[in-house]
Amino acid sequence: MDRSRQVALQIHEILRDRILTVELAPGTVLSRASLQVEFGVSQTPVRDALMRLQEEGMVEIYPQYATVVARIDIRHARQAQFLRLSVELEAVRRLTLESPAQTAAELDDILTRQEIVASPKTYNVFDSLDREFHRKIYERAGILELWATVRRQSVHLDRLRRLNLPMPGKMQTVLEDHRAIVKAVRSGDTDAAASALRRHLSGTLSIIDVISEQFPNYIRSS
Repeated sequence: MDRSRQVALQIHEILRDRILTVELAPGTVLSRASLQVEFGVSQTPVRDALMRLQEEGMVEIYPQYATVVARIDIRHARQAQFLRLSVELEAVRRLTLESPAQTAAELDDILTRQEIVASPKTYNVFDSLDREFHRKIYERAGILELWATVRRQSVHLDRLRRLNLPMPGKMQTVLEDHRAIVKAVRSGDTDAAASALRRHLSGTLSIIDVISEQFPNYIRSS
């Protein structure tokens, strides 16, 4: 732990990442005593970190009983998708009109690095570069302040995507979508950029039945 930073915040970040990557699967019981031992802290920062995770809908706290990693909420995931589409469609429209060449060059650099790590052994790096690709869209569109807001609202969608990512062909589909977005932005084709982005952001939820069938205990549909 970095003692120059708030301990509860660091614990929250670590646990949040474990939940987002499904290292901590839905239904996992989080023992406060074990977390205290792992991080070498008192009960207060652990309690505060878990309460923040509860506010984000990532854990469920049952007083005097247990804290459990929450199931993935499809309704929340759909709302997050709607939010991302609303913001990013307008962002790419702006970019194709205002700075297509520079934006395409910066997105292409990220895409090149992502292509190199398109392997089951490097899911984490691939996924990180996926986020970097989309963050760049916000940055180039001048709306970077919205990135943190969208990320906070996308936890259930991100967990679904993480279940989807190892499925056959998913990483190649992501790369194809990113290539289409870059190509459309570079050419200044607003309609093509919007179409590619819409297809890309709708991919995981379009096969929600397949994901639910493979991970029935991970999903809460209502």
